[in-house]
Amino acid sequence: MKQHRLAAAVALVSLVLAGCDAQTSSVELKTPAQKASYGIGLNMGKSLAQEGMDDLDSKAVAQGIEDAVGKKEQRLKDDELVEAFTALQKRAEERLAKASEEASASGKKFLEENGKKAGVVTTASGLQYEVVKKADGPQPKPTDVVTVHYEGKLIDGKVFDSSVERGSPIDLPVSGVIPGWVEGLQLMHVGEKYKLYIPAELAYGAQSPSPLIPANSVLVFDLELLGIKDPAQQDAEQAPAQ
Repeated sequence: MKQHRLAAAVALVSLVLAGCDAQTSSVELKTPAQKASYGIGLNMGKSLAQEGMDDLDSKAVAQGIEDAVGKKEQRLKDDELVEAFTALQKRAEERLAKASEEASASGKKFLEENGKKAGVVTTASGLQYEVVKKADGPQPKPTDVVTVHYEGKLIDGKVFDSSVERGSPIDLPVSGVIPGWVEGLQLMHVGEKYKLYIPAELAYGAQSPSPLIPANSVLVFDLELLGIKDPAQQDAEQAPAQ
């Protein structure tokens, strides 16, 4: 199944690349279909780039599509294609494994050095935090829903998500987030700002939740606790939806 998905991904993104190679200046992105077509190519391209697929031959893929649509005889036998897809998949997996190992090593080194800095506290779980702004508001419980503003970064400073950039805080259940957040939120008082340094095992571990976050990544969050939702207010907000 992986080979078939990879083949489909390669075909889609390379078709877009092939078209752009010859007609970049004439491509129009006006209709919903045109915009969706561009979006498919963009998303698939990002995904393949994350997996290290940076040497695909867009012209060869375009030729394969042309042969298939024109019902021409295929130029490679099925067993040759299977062998090629297997090699491509193996290479992608090796690159992802290497990136995961590098993220794990650099993350451990980062936490060791960061934990020695003044103002950084390391808890029993390994979570590190720094109080940026103190306040005397109430602390949330595991059963609470809170309103927060946040910005998430990798240890190299790359931002992968930010409610601040979107200009809109979010409501979330304290117990419904990654373990590092569950612990960190319960340390905070409403009105406070923390910087959380979350080890991979308290974040997404060996999983890569998005192309922007490699497996085994240490995550750094600037987190502001804006409020704790009143249970009665929650019920009132949920009632219309129900």
